Amino acid sequence: MRLNIIQFFVFLLLGLIAGGLFYMQVIRGGYYHLQSMNNRIRIVPIDGPRGRILDRNGTVLADNQIAYEVGVVPQDVEDKKALFGYLASVFNRDPQSLQRVFEHHRQAPFVPVILAEDVPRQLAIRIEEEKFIYPGLIVRQGFKRYYPFNETGAHVLGYVGKINDNEMAGRRQYGYTPLSMVGKTGVEEKYEPFLKGQPGGRQIEVNSRGQQVRLLGLKDPLPGQDVVLTIDERVQAAAQQLLSGWRGAIIVMDLHTGNLLSMVSSPSFDPNAFSDKSKNDELRSYLTDPLTPLINRAIDGVYPPGSVFKIPVALAAIQLHKITPETTFNCPGYMLVGKRKFHCAEVHGIQNLEEALAHSCNVFFFHVGLLVRPRIIGAFARAFGLNRLTGIDLPFEARGKLVTKGSEDRAWYTGDILNLSIGQGYTLVTPLALTVMMAAVADDGIILRPHIVHEVGGGVIPPDDLAKRPLIKLRQDTWADVQKGLRSCVDDPGGTGHDLKQVPGLTIYGKTGTAQSAPGKPNHAWFVGYTRSPKAAIAFCVFLEYGATSENSVKIAKDLLLKLQSLQII
Repeated sequence: MRLNIIQFFVFLLLGLIAGGLFYMQVIRGGYYHLQSMNNRIRIVPIDGPRGRILDRNGTVLADNQIAYEVGVVPQDVEDKKALFGYLASVFNRDPQSLQRVFEHHRQAPFVPVILAEDVPRQLAIRIEEEKFIYPGLIVRQGFKRYYPFNETGAHVLGYVGKINDNEMAGRRQYGYTPLSMVGKTGVEEKYEPFLKGQPGGRQIEVNSRGQQVRLLGLKDPLPGQDVVLTIDERVQAAAQQLLSGWRGAIIVMDLHTGNLLSMVSSPSFDPNAFSDKSKNDELRSYLTDPLTPLINRAIDGVYPPGSVFKIPVALAAIQLHKITPETTFNCPGYMLVGKRKFHCAEVHGIQNLEEALAHSCNVFFFHVGLLVRPRIIGAFARAFGLNRLTGIDLPFEARGKLVTKGSEDRAWYTGDILNLSIGQGYTLVTPLALTVMMAAVADDGIILRPHIVHEVGGGVIPPDDLAKRPLIKLRQDTWADVQKGLRSCVDDPGGTGHDLKQVPGLTIYGKTGTAQSAPGKPNHAWFVGYTRSPKAAIAFCVFLEYGATSENSVKIAKDLLLKLQSLQII
Protein backbone atom coordinates (compact mmCIF):
# COMPACT_ATOMS: atom_id res chain seq x y z
CA MET A 1 0.00 0.00 0.00
CA ARG A 2 2.78 2.38 0.95
CA LEU A 3 4.64 1.53 -2.30
CA ASN A 4 1.54 2.35 -4.35
CA ILE A 5 1.30 5.80 -2.74
CA ILE A 6 4.96 6.51 -3.51
CA GLN A 7 4.51 5.36 -7.12
CA PHE A 8 1.46 7.62 -7.44
CA PHE A 9 3.39 10.73 -6.33
CA VAL A 10 6.34 9.85 -8.59
CA PHE A 11 4.09 9.54 -11.64
CA LEU A 12 2.26 12.74 -10.61
CA LEU A 13 5.52 14.69 -10.45
CA LEU A 14 6.67 13.25 -13.78
CA GLY A 15 3.34 14.23 -15.27
CA LEU A 16 3.65 17.78 -13.95
CA ILE A 17 7.18 18.06 -15.34
CA ALA A 18 6.08 16.69 -18.71
CA GLY A 19 3.12 19.05 -18.75
CA GLY A 20 5.36 22.00 -17.91
CA LEU A 21 7.79 21.09 -20.65
CA PHE A 22 4.93 20.70 -23.15
CA TYR A 23 3.54 24.11 -22.11
CA MET A 24 6.88 25.90 -22.39
CA GLN A 25 8.13 24.20 -25.54
CA VAL A 26 4.95 23.74 -27.55
CA ILE A 27 2.26 26.12 -26.32
CA ARG A 28 4.60 29.00 -25.29
CA GLY A 29 7.58 27.93 -27.38
CA GLY A 30 7.38 30.90 -29.78
CA TYR A 31 7.23 33.41 -26.94
CA TYR A 32 10.25 31.98 -25.10
CA HIS A 33 12.20 31.69 -28.35
CA LEU A 34 11.62 35.40 -28.95
CA GLN A 35 12.66 36.18 -25.37
CA SER A 36 15.87 34.20 -25.75
CA MET A 37 16.63 36.00 -29.00
CA ASN A 38 16.07 39.35 -27.30
CA ASN A 39 18.34 38.31 -24.44
CA ARG A 40 20.98 37.09 -26.90
CA ILE A 41 21.19 40.34 -28.90
CA ARG A 42 22.28 43.62 -27.37
CA ILE A 43 22.61 47.15 -28.68
CA VAL A 44 25.58 49.22 -27.50
CA PRO A 45 24.70 52.87 -28.36
CA ILE A 46 27.21 55.38 -29.72
CA ASP A 47 26.37 59.10 -29.41
CA GLY A 48 26.58 61.28 -32.50
CA PRO A 49 28.39 64.64 -32.46
CA ARG A 50 26.32 67.70 -31.55
CA GLY A 51 25.21 70.19 -34.15
CA ARG A 52 27.15 73.42 -34.37
CA ILE A 53 25.92 76.85 -33.25
CA LEU A 54 26.67 79.72 -35.64
CA ASP A 55 26.06 83.46 -35.64
CA ARG A 56 24.03 85.27 -38.30
CA ASN A 57 27.10 85.61 -40.53
CA GLY A 58 28.10 81.95 -40.37
CA THR A 59 30.79 82.35 -37.72
CA VAL A 60 30.98 79.15 -35.65
CA LEU A 61 30.28 79.86 -31.96
CA ALA A 62 30.08 76.27 -30.70
CA ASP A 63 31.81 73.34 -32.37
CA ASN A 64 33.12 69.84 -31.67
CA GLN A 65 36.70 68.72 -31.17
CA ILE A 66 37.98 65.17 -31.33
CA ALA A 67 38.56 63.83 -27.82
CA TYR A 68 39.89 60.48 -26.68
CA GLU A 69 38.47 58.29 -23.92
CA VAL A 70 40.06 55.38 -22.14
CA GLY A 71 37.86 52.62 -20.79
CA VAL A 72 37.64 48.99 -19.77
CA VAL A 73 35.37 46.25 -21.16
CA PRO A 74 34.54 44.10 -18.10
CA GLN A 75 34.20 40.76 -19.88
CA ASP A 76 37.65 40.98 -21.44
CA VAL A 77 39.60 41.76 -18.25
CA GLU A 78 42.00 38.95 -17.26
CA ASP A 79 44.19 40.56 -14.60
CA LYS A 80 42.53 43.45 -12.75
CA LYS A 81 45.55 44.13 -10.57
CA ALA A 82 47.88 44.53 -13.55
CA LEU A 83 45.34 46.52 -15.55
CA PHE A 84 44.50 49.05 -12.85
CA GLY A 85 48.13 49.28 -11.81
CA TYR A 86 49.03 50.25 -15.37
CA LEU A 87 46.21 52.83 -15.59
CA ALA A 88 47.20 54.27 -12.21
CA SER A 89 50.77 54.83 -13.44
CA VAL A 90 49.54 56.42 -16.68
CA PHE A 91 47.06 58.82 -15.08
CA ASN A 92 48.90 59.30 -11.77
CA ARG A 93 45.99 58.02 -9.74
CA ASP A 94 45.42 55.45 -7.03
CA PRO A 95 44.65 52.00 -8.52
CA GLN A 96 42.04 51.26 -5.83
CA SER A 97 40.14 54.46 -6.64
CA LEU A 98 40.15 53.56 -10.35
CA GLN A 99 38.82 50.10 -9.54
CA ARG A 100 36.08 51.56 -7.34
CA VAL A 101 35.00 53.83 -10.21
CA PHE A 102 35.03 50.81 -12.52
CA GLU A 103 32.87 48.70 -10.21
CA HIS A 104 30.45 51.57 -9.54
CA HIS A 105 29.80 52.36 -13.20
CA ARG A 106 29.82 48.92 -14.81
CA GLN A 107 26.48 48.05 -16.40
CA ALA A 108 26.96 44.88 -18.45
CA PRO A 109 29.95 42.69 -19.30
CA PHE A 110 30.15 44.04 -22.86
CA VAL A 111 29.52 47.76 -22.09
CA PRO A 112 32.77 49.76 -21.75
CA VAL A 113 33.32 51.64 -18.49
CA ILE A 114 34.97 54.98 -19.26
CA LEU A 115 37.68 55.80 -16.72
CA ALA A 116 39.33 58.81 -18.39
CA GLU A 117 37.91 61.44 -20.72
CA ASP A 118 39.56 64.12 -22.85
CA VAL A 119 42.84 62.21 -22.87
CA PRO A 120 45.67 64.04 -24.73
CA ARG A 121 46.29 62.66 -28.20
CA GLN A 122 49.89 61.55 -27.57
CA LEU A 123 48.88 59.75 -24.40
CA ALA A 124 45.97 58.08 -26.20
CA ILE A 125 48.41 56.84 -28.89
CA ARG A 126 50.72 55.45 -26.22
CA ILE A 127 47.88 53.56 -24.52
CA GLU A 128 46.65 52.28 -27.89
CA GLU A 129 50.11 50.85 -28.59
CA GLU A 130 50.29 49.13 -25.21
CA LYS A 131 46.71 47.97 -24.72
CA PHE A 132 47.38 44.47 -26.13
CA ILE A 133 49.27 43.75 -22.92
CA TYR A 134 46.15 44.44 -20.83
CA PRO A 135 43.05 42.67 -22.19
CA GLY A 136 39.89 44.71 -21.69
CA LEU A 137 41.61 48.08 -22.14
CA ILE A 138 40.17 50.25 -24.94
CA VAL A 139 40.84 53.69 -26.43
CA ARG A 140 37.82 55.31 -28.03
CA GLN A 141 37.56 58.45 -30.16
CA GLY A 142 34.74 60.81 -29.23
CA PHE A 143 33.94 64.51 -29.24
CA LYS A 144 34.00 67.35 -26.76
CA ARG A 145 32.24 70.69 -27.06
CA TYR A 146 34.44 73.63 -27.99
CA TYR A 147 33.62 77.35 -27.81
CA PRO A 148 36.21 79.30 -29.84
CA PHE A 149 35.28 82.72 -28.41
CA ASN A 150 35.51 81.61 -24.76
CA GLU A 151 33.66 84.12 -22.54
CA THR A 152 32.09 86.16 -25.34
CA GLY A 153 28.33 85.63 -25.31
CA ALA A 154 28.62 82.57 -23.09
CA HIS A 155 25.23 83.17 -21.44
CA VAL A 156 23.48 82.98 -24.80
CA LEU A 157 25.25 79.80 -25.89
CA GLY A 158 25.13 78.03 -22.52
CA TYR A 159 27.25 74.93 -21.94
CA VAL A 160 27.01 71.14 -21.95
CA GLY A 161 27.59 68.60 -19.20
CA LYS A 162 27.18 64.91 -18.42
CA ILE A 163 23.53 63.89 -18.20
CA ASN A 164 22.29 63.45 -14.62
CA ASP A 165 19.83 60.90 -13.25
CA ASN A 166 16.80 63.22 -13.45
CA GLU A 167 17.56 64.15 -17.06
CA MET A 168 18.20 60.52 -17.94
CA ALA A 169 14.82 59.41 -16.58
CA GLY A 170 12.94 61.46 -19.15
CA ARG A 171 15.28 60.97 -22.10
CA ARG A 172 16.29 57.33 -22.15
CA GLN A 173 13.81 56.58 -24.93
CA TYR A 174 15.47 59.19 -27.15
CA GLY A 175 18.78 57.37 -27.32
CA TYR A 176 20.55 58.96 -24.35
CA THR A 177 22.99 56.93 -22.30
CA PRO A 178 24.59 57.61 -18.89
CA LEU A 179 27.63 58.89 -20.81
CA SER A 180 25.68 61.37 -22.96
CA MET A 181 26.41 65.10 -22.87
CA VAL A 182 23.40 67.44 -22.80
CA GLY A 183 22.82 71.17 -22.88
CA LYS A 184 22.51 72.72 -19.43
CA THR A 185 21.73 76.38 -20.14
CA GLY A 186 21.29 78.81 -23.02
CA VAL A 187 20.78 77.70 -26.60
CA GLU A 188 22.51 74.41 -25.77
CA GLU A 189 19.63 73.51 -23.46
CA LYS A 190 16.70 75.16 -25.25
CA TYR A 191 17.54 73.52 -28.58
CA GLU A 192 18.89 70.24 -27.17
CA PRO A 193 16.50 68.05 -29.25
CA PHE A 194 17.88 69.57 -32.46
CA LEU A 195 21.55 69.85 -31.48
CA LYS A 196 21.73 66.28 -30.18
CA GLY A 197 23.36 63.88 -32.61
CA GLN A 198 21.45 60.84 -33.83
CA PRO A 199 22.87 57.82 -32.00
CA GLY A 200 24.35 54.85 -33.80
CA GLY A 201 25.54 51.68 -32.20
CA ARG A 202 26.93 48.16 -32.30
CA GLN A 203 24.57 45.19 -32.45
CA ILE A 204 26.21 42.28 -30.69
CA GLU A 205 25.41 38.69 -29.74
CA VAL A 206 26.02 37.66 -26.13
CA ASN A 207 26.10 34.30 -24.38
CA SER A 208 24.18 33.24 -21.28
CA ARG A 209 26.67 35.08 -19.05
CA GLY A 210 26.19 38.36 -20.93
CA GLN A 211 29.57 38.18 -22.64
CA GLN A 212 29.97 39.31 -26.25
CA VAL A 213 30.24 36.45 -28.70
CA ARG A 214 30.30 38.32 -32.01
CA LEU A 215 29.48 41.60 -33.73
CA LEU A 216 26.25 41.43 -35.74
CA GLY A 217 26.05 44.96 -37.16
CA LEU A 218 27.26 48.53 -36.92
CA LYS A 219 25.31 51.75 -37.45
CA ASP A 220 27.25 54.99 -37.72
CA PRO A 221 25.95 57.90 -35.61
CA LEU A 222 24.83 61.12 -37.32
CA PRO A 223 25.62 64.69 -36.28
CA GLY A 224 22.92 66.92 -34.83
CA GLN A 225 21.40 69.85 -36.68
CA ASP A 226 23.21 73.17 -36.91
CA VAL A 227 21.53 76.13 -35.21
CA VAL A 228 22.03 79.63 -36.63
CA LEU A 229 21.48 82.54 -34.25
CA THR A 230 20.27 86.10 -34.87
CA ILE A 231 23.33 87.21 -32.88
CA ASP A 232 26.28 88.99 -34.52
CA GLU A 233 29.51 87.77 -32.94
CA ARG A 234 31.26 91.06 -33.74
CA VAL A 235 28.68 92.99 -31.72
CA GLN A 236 28.88 90.42 -28.93
CA ALA A 237 32.64 90.85 -28.71
CA ALA A 238 32.34 94.66 -28.68
CA ALA A 239 29.62 94.61 -26.02
CA GLN A 240 31.58 92.18 -23.86
CA GLN A 241 34.60 94.46 -24.06
CA LEU A 242 32.53 97.52 -23.16
CA LEU A 243 31.30 95.77 -20.02
CA SER A 244 34.78 94.73 -18.95
CA GLY A 245 35.14 95.50 -15.25
CA TRP A 246 31.39 96.07 -14.81
CA ARG A 247 28.54 93.89 -13.68
CA GLY A 248 25.59 94.29 -16.00
CA ALA A 249 24.13 93.59 -19.42
CA ILE A 250 23.93 94.97 -22.94
CA ILE A 251 21.10 94.12 -25.34
CA VAL A 252 20.64 95.16 -28.98
CA MET A 253 17.34 94.18 -30.65
CA ASP A 254 15.96 94.70 -34.15
CA LEU A 255 12.89 96.95 -33.93
CA HIS A 256 11.05 95.23 -36.77
CA THR A 257 11.53 91.53 -35.97
CA GLY A 258 12.56 91.22 -32.33
CA ASN A 259 15.77 89.47 -33.45
CA LEU A 260 18.56 90.03 -30.93
CA LEU A 261 21.81 91.23 -32.50
CA SER A 262 23.53 91.09 -29.15
CA MET A 263 22.91 89.96 -25.60
CA VAL A 264 25.81 89.89 -23.19
CA SER A 265 26.01 89.60 -19.43
CA SER A 266 28.99 90.53 -17.28
CA PRO A 267 30.90 89.05 -15.60
CA SER A 268 30.94 86.14 -18.01
CA PHE A 269 32.43 82.65 -17.93
CA ASP A 270 34.24 80.30 -20.28
CA PRO A 271 31.84 77.47 -21.21
CA ASN A 272 34.85 75.34 -22.22
CA ALA A 273 35.45 74.87 -18.49
CA PHE A 274 32.41 72.57 -18.37
CA SER A 275 33.73 70.22 -21.06
CA ASP A 276 37.52 70.52 -20.61
CA LYS A 277 38.83 68.51 -17.63
CA SER A 278 42.00 70.59 -17.53
CA LYS A 279 39.90 73.62 -16.48
CA ASN A 280 38.37 72.12 -13.33
CA ASP A 281 39.94 74.81 -11.12
CA GLU A 282 38.43 77.50 -13.33
CA LEU A 283 35.05 75.77 -13.15
CA ARG A 284 35.16 75.67 -9.35
CA SER A 285 35.95 79.37 -9.26
CA TYR A 286 32.80 80.14 -11.29
CA LEU A 287 30.65 78.12 -8.92
CA THR A 288 31.97 79.92 -5.84
CA ASP A 289 32.48 83.44 -7.23
CA PRO A 290 30.37 85.97 -5.23
CA LEU A 291 29.95 88.00 -8.46
CA THR A 292 27.82 85.10 -9.80
CA PRO A 293 29.19 84.98 -13.37
CA LEU A 294 26.87 82.10 -14.32
CA ILE A 295 23.74 84.29 -14.01
CA ASN A 296 22.51 85.85 -17.24
CA ARG A 297 21.74 89.33 -15.93
CA ALA A 298 19.99 90.27 -19.18
CA ILE A 299 17.08 87.87 -18.58
CA ASP A 300 17.55 86.30 -15.14
CA GLY A 301 18.38 89.39 -13.09
CA VAL A 302 15.59 91.64 -11.77
CA TYR A 303 16.33 95.20 -10.70
CA PRO A 304 14.50 98.45 -9.90
CA PRO A 305 14.11 100.36 -13.21
CA GLY A 306 14.59 103.80 -11.71
CA SER A 307 13.63 106.71 -13.95
CA VAL A 308 13.13 104.50 -17.02
CA PHE A 309 9.81 103.67 -15.36
CA LYS A 310 8.73 107.28 -15.88
CA ILE A 311 7.84 106.31 -19.47
CA PRO A 312 4.65 104.32 -18.63
CA VAL A 313 3.80 106.93 -15.97
CA ALA A 314 4.00 109.70 -18.59
CA LEU A 315 1.96 107.71 -21.11
CA ALA A 316 -0.77 107.10 -18.54
CA ALA A 317 -0.93 110.79 -17.57
CA ILE A 318 -1.19 112.03 -21.17
CA GLN A 319 -3.58 109.32 -22.34
CA LEU A 320 -6.00 109.91 -19.44
CA HIS A 321 -5.76 113.72 -19.71
CA LYS A 322 -4.33 114.03 -16.21
CA ILE A 323 -1.81 116.43 -17.73
CA THR A 324 -1.10 118.01 -21.11
CA PRO A 325 2.31 118.50 -22.69
CA GLU A 326 2.13 122.10 -21.46
CA THR A 327 1.40 121.21 -17.83
CA THR A 328 4.20 122.39 -15.58
CA PHE A 329 5.34 121.76 -12.03
CA ASN A 330 8.02 123.56 -10.08
CA CYS A 331 11.01 121.54 -8.93
CA PRO A 332 12.82 123.07 -5.93
CA GLY A 333 14.94 119.91 -5.67
CA TYR A 334 12.58 117.95 -3.44
CA MET A 335 8.97 117.32 -2.47
CA LEU A 336 8.04 117.52 1.19
CA VAL A 337 5.63 114.88 2.53
CA GLY A 338 5.02 115.50 6.18
CA LYS A 339 8.48 115.95 7.59
CA ARG A 340 10.18 113.78 4.97
CA LYS A 341 11.87 115.10 1.85
CA PHE A 342 11.70 113.10 -1.40
CA HIS A 343 14.64 114.35 -3.40
CA CYS A 344 15.34 115.18 -7.03
CA ALA A 345 18.83 115.02 -8.55
CA GLU A 346 18.96 118.83 -8.71
CA VAL A 347 16.85 121.97 -8.68
CA HIS A 348 15.17 122.01 -12.10
CA GLY A 349 12.71 124.86 -11.60
CA ILE A 350 9.61 124.96 -13.82
CA GLN A 351 9.32 121.80 -15.94
CA ASN A 352 6.86 120.55 -18.56
CA LEU A 353 6.61 116.93 -19.73
CA GLU A 354 9.29 117.14 -22.42
CA GLU A 355 11.71 118.86 -20.07
CA ALA A 356 10.96 116.50 -17.21
CA LEU A 357 11.72 113.45 -19.39
CA ALA A 358 14.86 115.08 -20.78
CA HIS A 359 16.16 116.13 -17.36
CA SER A 360 14.68 113.15 -15.49
CA CYS A 361 12.98 115.40 -12.96
CA ASN A 362 11.69 113.37 -10.02
CA VAL A 363 9.55 116.16 -8.58
CA PHE A 364 7.56 116.51 -11.81
CA PHE A 365 6.78 112.79 -11.75
CA PHE A 366 5.95 112.86 -8.04
CA HIS A 367 3.13 115.26 -8.93
CA VAL A 368 2.11 113.16 -11.96
CA GLY A 369 2.07 109.94 -9.94
CA LEU A 370 -0.26 111.49 -7.38
CA LEU A 371 -2.61 112.49 -10.21
CA VAL A 372 -2.56 109.15 -12.03
CA ARG A 373 -2.63 106.89 -8.91
CA PRO A 374 -0.99 103.46 -8.42
CA ARG A 375 -3.66 101.22 -9.99
CA ILE A 376 -3.46 103.03 -13.33
CA ILE A 377 0.33 103.18 -13.25
CA GLY A 378 0.37 99.43 -12.65
CA ALA A 379 -2.08 98.82 -15.49
CA PHE A 380 0.09 100.69 -18.00
CA ALA A 381 3.25 98.93 -16.79
CA ARG A 382 1.54 95.56 -17.12
CA ALA A 383 0.42 96.47 -20.66
CA PHE A 384 4.12 96.57 -21.56
CA GLY A 385 4.60 93.16 -19.96
CA LEU A 386 7.02 94.34 -17.30
CA ASN A 387 5.68 91.71 -14.91
CA ARG A 388 5.63 88.88 -17.49
CA LEU A 389 8.11 86.77 -19.39
CA THR A 390 9.03 88.23 -22.77
CA GLY A 391 8.91 84.75 -24.35
CA ILE A 392 12.51 84.74 -25.55
CA ASP A 393 13.69 81.32 -26.73
CA LEU A 394 16.12 80.83 -23.85
CA PRO A 395 15.63 79.03 -20.53
CA PHE A 396 15.58 80.56 -17.05
CA GLU A 397 14.00 83.91 -17.89
CA ALA A 398 12.81 85.71 -14.75
CA ARG A 399 9.56 87.64 -14.28
CA GLY A 400 9.48 91.24 -13.21
CA LYS A 401 7.57 92.38 -10.14
CA LEU A 402 4.95 95.12 -10.00
CA VAL A 403 3.56 95.91 -6.57
CA THR A 404 0.81 98.52 -6.70
CA LYS A 405 -2.07 99.41 -4.45
CA GLY A 406 -4.44 96.47 -4.26
CA SER A 407 -1.89 93.90 -5.42
CA GLU A 408 -0.73 93.31 -1.84
CA ASP A 409 -2.65 93.21 1.40
CA ARG A 410 -1.03 96.21 3.06
CA ALA A 411 -1.59 99.92 3.54
CA TRP A 412 -0.36 102.36 0.89
CA TYR A 413 1.03 105.77 1.73
CA THR A 414 1.91 108.87 -0.23
CA GLY A 415 5.58 107.95 -0.08
CA ASP A 416 4.82 104.61 -1.73
CA ILE A 417 3.15 106.40 -4.64
CA LEU A 418 6.09 108.76 -5.05
CA ASN A 419 8.58 105.86 -5.11
CA LEU A 420 6.43 103.96 -7.61
CA SER A 421 6.27 107.02 -9.89
CA ILE A 422 10.06 107.04 -10.36
CA GLY A 423 10.63 103.28 -10.55
CA GLN A 424 11.74 102.72 -6.98
CA GLY A 425 10.15 100.83 -4.12
CA TYR A 426 8.98 97.34 -4.95
CA THR A 427 9.15 97.48 -8.76
CA LEU A 428 11.62 95.06 -10.36
CA VAL A 429 12.26 94.37 -14.06
CA THR A 430 14.73 92.55 -16.31
CA PRO A 431 16.91 94.44 -18.80
CA LEU A 432 15.26 92.50 -21.64
CA ALA A 433 11.77 93.53 -20.51
CA LEU A 434 12.79 97.20 -20.57
CA THR A 435 14.28 96.72 -24.05
CA VAL A 436 10.97 95.28 -25.27
CA MET A 437 9.15 98.21 -23.63
CA MET A 438 11.35 100.75 -25.39
CA ALA A 439 10.80 98.99 -28.73
CA ALA A 440 7.05 99.24 -28.13
CA VAL A 441 7.33 102.98 -27.48
CA ALA A 442 9.31 103.34 -30.72
CA ASP A 443 6.65 101.42 -32.71
CA ASP A 444 3.57 103.05 -31.13
CA GLY A 445 2.63 100.11 -28.96
CA ILE A 446 3.66 96.95 -30.86
CA ILE A 447 4.98 94.39 -28.34
CA LEU A 448 7.75 92.29 -29.87
CA ARG A 449 8.70 88.80 -28.76
CA PRO A 450 12.51 88.70 -28.78
CA HIS A 451 14.25 85.91 -30.71
CA ILE A 452 17.74 84.45 -30.40
CA VAL A 453 17.54 81.65 -33.03
CA HIS A 454 17.11 82.32 -36.75
CA GLU A 455 17.50 78.89 -38.32
CA VAL A 456 17.52 75.23 -37.27
CA GLY A 457 18.85 72.54 -39.57
CA GLY A 458 18.56 74.79 -42.61
CA GLY A 459 14.96 75.78 -41.86
CA VAL A 460 14.40 79.47 -41.16
CA ILE A 461 12.21 80.32 -38.16
CA PRO A 462 9.96 83.18 -39.30
CA PRO A 463 9.36 86.13 -36.98
CA ASP A 464 5.96 86.52 -35.37
CA ASP A 465 3.16 87.68 -37.62
CA LEU A 466 2.95 91.45 -37.18
CA ALA A 467 -0.84 91.33 -37.20
CA LYS A 468 -0.86 88.89 -34.28
CA ARG A 469 1.52 90.79 -32.02
CA PRO A 470 0.04 92.42 -28.91
CA LEU A 471 -0.70 96.10 -29.36
CA ILE A 472 -1.08 98.85 -26.76
CA LYS A 473 -3.76 101.09 -28.21
CA LEU A 474 -3.17 104.71 -27.24
CA ARG A 475 -3.83 107.95 -29.08
CA GLN A 476 -1.16 108.90 -31.60
CA ASP A 477 -0.52 112.18 -29.82
CA THR A 478 0.16 110.28 -26.58
CA TRP A 479 2.99 108.35 -28.21
CA ALA A 480 4.29 111.47 -29.96
CA ASP A 481 4.39 113.57 -26.77
CA VAL A 482 6.44 110.98 -24.89
CA GLN A 483 8.70 110.25 -27.88
CA LYS A 484 9.47 113.97 -28.04
CA GLY A 485 10.68 113.90 -24.45
CA LEU A 486 12.82 110.82 -25.13
CA ARG A 487 14.46 112.59 -28.03
CA SER A 488 15.15 115.66 -25.89
CA CYS A 489 16.91 113.39 -23.38
CA VAL A 490 19.68 113.24 -26.01
CA ASP A 491 19.20 116.48 -27.99
CA ASP A 492 18.67 118.91 -25.09
CA PRO A 493 22.06 120.26 -23.86
CA GLY A 494 20.82 119.61 -20.32
CA GLY A 495 19.44 116.17 -21.14
CA THR A 496 20.69 113.28 -19.07
CA GLY A 497 21.66 111.40 -22.25
CA HIS A 498 23.26 114.33 -24.06
CA ASP A 499 26.63 112.57 -24.48
CA LEU A 500 24.93 110.44 -27.15
CA LYS A 501 24.65 113.56 -29.29
CA GLN A 502 28.29 112.88 -30.17
CA VAL A 503 27.21 109.90 -32.29
CA PRO A 504 27.03 111.41 -35.80
CA GLY A 505 24.19 110.89 -38.22
CA LEU A 506 21.72 109.26 -35.84
CA THR A 507 18.52 110.48 -34.22
CA ILE A 508 18.56 108.78 -30.84
CA TYR A 509 15.71 108.48 -28.35
CA GLY A 510 16.19 107.22 -24.83
CA LYS A 511 15.83 107.40 -21.10
CA THR A 512 18.33 107.24 -18.30
CA GLY A 513 17.73 105.65 -14.93
CA THR A 514 19.64 105.73 -11.67
CA ALA A 515 18.03 103.27 -9.28
CA GLN A 516 18.70 102.82 -5.60
CA SER A 517 20.05 99.40 -4.69
CA ALA A 518 20.73 97.69 -1.36
CA PRO A 519 21.73 99.88 1.59
CA GLY A 520 25.40 100.75 1.47
CA LYS A 521 25.70 99.74 -2.20
CA PRO A 522 26.13 102.05 -5.22
CA ASN A 523 23.08 102.79 -7.37
CA HIS A 524 22.20 100.77 -10.46
CA ALA A 525 22.60 102.63 -13.78
CA TRP A 526 20.43 102.37 -16.92
CA PHE A 527 20.20 103.73 -20.41
CA VAL A 528 17.48 102.31 -22.65
CA GLY A 529 16.91 103.76 -26.09
CA TYR A 530 16.22 103.29 -29.79
CA THR A 531 17.36 104.71 -33.11
CA ARG A 532 16.69 104.25 -36.80
CA SER A 533 18.99 104.50 -39.80
CA PRO A 534 18.64 103.52 -43.47
CA LYS A 535 20.45 100.26 -42.60
CA ALA A 536 18.59 99.18 -39.46
CA ALA A 537 16.31 100.16 -36.61
CA ILE A 538 17.26 98.98 -33.15
CA ALA A 539 16.28 99.18 -29.51
CA PHE A 540 19.11 98.83 -27.04
CA CYS A 541 19.75 98.65 -23.31
CA VAL A 542 22.86 99.26 -21.22
CA PHE A 543 22.49 98.20 -17.61
CA LEU A 544 25.21 98.47 -14.98
CA GLU A 545 24.63 96.70 -11.69
CA TYR A 546 25.95 99.03 -8.99
CA GLY A 547 26.96 101.36 -11.81
CA ALA A 548 26.68 104.43 -9.51
CA THR A 549 25.21 106.87 -12.05
CA SER A 550 23.44 106.71 -15.40
CA GLU A 551 26.27 108.81 -16.88
CA ASN A 552 28.31 105.59 -16.95
CA SER A 553 25.58 103.78 -18.89
CA VAL A 554 25.30 106.69 -21.34
CA LYS A 555 29.04 106.59 -22.06
CA ILE A 556 28.90 102.87 -22.79
CA ALA A 557 25.78 103.33 -24.95
CA LYS A 558 27.64 105.99 -26.96
CA ASP A 559 30.60 103.65 -27.56
CA LEU A 560 28.20 100.84 -28.45
CA LEU A 561 26.45 102.90 -31.14
CA LEU A 562 29.78 104.12 -32.55
CA LYS A 563 30.88 100.49 -32.80
CA LEU A 564 27.64 99.53 -34.58
CA GLN A 565 28.30 102.32 -37.05
CA SER A 566 31.86 101.17 -37.66
CA LEU A 567 30.53 97.67 -38.36
CA GLN A 568 28.00 99.24 -40.78
CA ILE A 569 25.09 97.72 -38.88
CA ILE A 570 23.37 101.08 -38.36
